[in-house]
Amino acid sequence: MRKGLLEFHEYVKDLSTSDVVMQMDNFIQHGDITTLEHVLAVTYTTYILSKKMHADVRSAVRGAMLHDLYLYDWHIKDPATRPPLTHGFTHPAKAAENAQKYFEPTAKEVRIIRSHMWPLTVFHIPTSKEALIVTIADKYCAINETLGIYDDSAFRKKIKAYMVFIKKIKAQSNK
Repeated sequence: MRKGLLEFHEYVKDLSTSDVVMQMDNFIQHGDITTLEHVLAVTYTTYILSKKMHADVRSAVRGAMLHDLYLYDWHIKDPATRPPLTHGFTHPAKAAENAQKYFEPTAKEVRIIRSHMWPLTVFHIPTSKEALIVTIADKYCAINETLGIYDDSAFRKKIKAYMVFIKKIKAQSNK
């Protein structure tokens, strides 16, 4: 594994290898991209931007890692079982709730999670450099995923390699 990914992993290893975060691999985010893959792409993008912008890297990447921890499939068509059609507006609150339920995020990390969908989340404006970085990284990754730009990219290969790495760690810890 490359030095940058290993340094990145140090910030999120407890989160990325947890059972709860691994559940995100069961839900589709955009196209054929799972929520876990999307979150890892946003988190690694956040890591790169945070270092360049001299931000609080730890808070930014941990907030990014948990930003979509809502743990449901928002693509369900059946009105009886699907989540609210307001998913874009409401999932940050659910993700923050789950983050607090399963982990111990700082207040700053909770604010990052709650504001990542701004401007949809009108009352949850990014109030820190780190929250703004996660908001921008999320939009950037979502656009690239939705338009297919991400599909065959070297960046996707790097994220997929990281996914294999954390799944191996998880498998070894379950033995």
